[in-house]
Amino acid sequence: MPDGSRPIPLPGWREAVLRACKLVWSLPSGSNAAVLGGLALGLVVVIVATTIGQIGLNAWNQPFYDALAKKDLAAFGHQILVFLGIAGSLLVLNVAQIWLQETVKVRLRERLTRGLVSEWLEPRRAVHLALAGEIGVNPDQRIHEDARHLSELSADLAIGLFQSALLLASFVGVLWILSQDVVFSFDAREFSIPGYMVWCALLYAATASWLSWRIGRPLIALNAQRYAREADLRFTLVRAAEHVDAIALHGGEAEERRRIDLELDDVIGVMLRLVRSTVNLTWVTAGSGWLAIIAPLLVAAPGYFGGGLTFGKLMMAVGAFQQVQQALRWFVENFGRLADWRATFGRVTSFRTALLALDDVGEGIDRLEAEEHPSGGFTFDHLEVMSAAGCSAFNETDIEIAPGSRVLIVGDRGSGKSTLFRAIAGLWPWGKGRMRLPPRQSMMFLPQRPYIPLGSLREALIYPAGSVPPPGDAALAAALERVRLSHLVPSLDVVQRWDRELTLDEQQRLAFARLLLNRPAWVIMDEAIDTIEEDNRRIVLSLFETELTGTGVLSIGRRASLNGFYSRVLHLTLHRTPCPWPIRQVPATDRAPKTAAASLNQRPSDIHHAL
Repeated sequence: MPDGSRPIPLPGWREAVLRACKLVWSLPSGSNAAVLGGLALGLVVVIVATTIGQIGLNAWNQPFYDALAKKDLAAFGHQILVFLGIAGSLLVLNVAQIWLQETVKVRLRERLTRGLVSEWLEPRRAVHLALAGEIGVNPDQRIHEDARHLSELSADLAIGLFQSALLLASFVGVLWILSQDVVFSFDAREFSIPGYMVWCALLYAATASWLSWRIGRPLIALNAQRYAREADLRFTLVRAAEHVDAIALHGGEAEERRRIDLELDDVIGVMLRLVRSTVNLTWVTAGSGWLAIIAPLLVAAPGYFGGGLTFGKLMMAVGAFQQVQQALRWFVENFGRLADWRATFGRVTSFRTALLALDDVGEGIDRLEAEEHPSGGFTFDHLEVMSAAGCSAFNETDIEIAPGSRVLIVGDRGSGKSTLFRAIAGLWPWGKGRMRLPPRQSMMFLPQRPYIPLGSLREALIYPAGSVPPPGDAALAAALERVRLSHLVPSLDVVQRWDRELTLDEQQRLAFARLLLNRPAWVIMDEAIDTIEEDNRRIVLSLFETELTGTGVLSIGRRASLNGFYSRVLHLTLHRTPCPWPIRQVPATDRAPKTAAASLNQRPSDIHHAL
């Protein structure tokens, strides 16, 4: 089945609502729950008061229109004053409801977004999610846009449903009582139908609701597909924007334009199907809306022309009928938004479910045993690290590395060196054997490409800041000077995209300046030295002979010798035996695979080579 038409499994309405409530209240959020509870209580009070006011306004119809019919000026003037009082009260209540409703949206979004971010950035979860297949694509879209949209829709729909239910319960009684005055004549006999106008309102709304559900049902799947395709297009655009230099160097503008056009074609295709479904639904919603103008008059006309209803009671019956019919038509008018809510809810909940499921991924598959080394060194005992291509192992079975040692780990391309780096960092638990490691806080990791956070250069140097008092300007300047970055000292407080301003060589030297500021007992490097230019490499390595004399080095690289810098060389070899691939077990239930996601949703063998 083509991607665009792939069915998207979503929970039923009852299950979706229950899961939505559970989602909101199970998220970590601090005191936000109490604030939301207070706002919700305030909304209930305001909506109940508004309903009472609307009942009073409907009752006002009878004396006002009777005064008009009788041309009673005094009664007319009095009813104008009554109206001003009721309308003024309803105005205040409406303003209060808008404030409470919009504030609920903000606080609900705060709770949902903070909770998702908190669960996403649990230790190692974000790393595993990035390799988890389709569900790991575009987490920013789910946390930012989908969470915002879900919060706003949830607040609007929940408040609208509660208000409509309250109006229905209130005005059904009014309409039932007024139905007693509608008398029919047939074969010289007069009779009345108990609750006649109530049954007419129910029949009218039920017919419109059934037609809306029947015609608008495809909107649910189409909305889910739309958000997935929009995320793919956004991902492609962002990726192109971040690699404009490389694209220009390769002359790849036409190819990138082709890729973007393909993603845009998918978005446009889904949106055109949405347009067709929305137009079909509008025939029902707009048609029933126009008929609703005259329907109550037609229903109440027998009572008026039969003399059972005065003109004032007729207008009162029309108002009550419209309130009942409007409440019953809530489903009709909001079917499109309900479909949108259900699709968005499916994306957010599947994302959160995948996050929580990551903790159990790979159950039953061998995991590395890791414990703290009593003397602060390393021990690798019969270690095998699993990956999609096989199992990586050292050329020695029992390896002991003392504190302060400098050890180089080498291996062929694709032998699993970077996977071993992740395993030591605690990011890759799958394998066999035992590791005894230094305390986590005594190790500092330098990956192939350093991470430069958004913000000032100062923030990049002290990242992550934690709770330790940050070093002063003198210490920062000294660290930069030692790695030949003294020209950056005047820019310590300049905020810009330093990951774009600095070359890869400069970024790695910035990482070593960070190393000088932290002075860990161990530094574990994944080819971090190899990306530094020759002259600068000598300066960086000299740090371990001066300022970092007690720091041990465990380096993964391709150079078997660096002028005697390393005291020991270990060889890592890939044994191409079948190994389980636990990460792929995380399901994605709300989107079809797309080419834009391919760079993150790779085949297991591709991921192995990347590691």
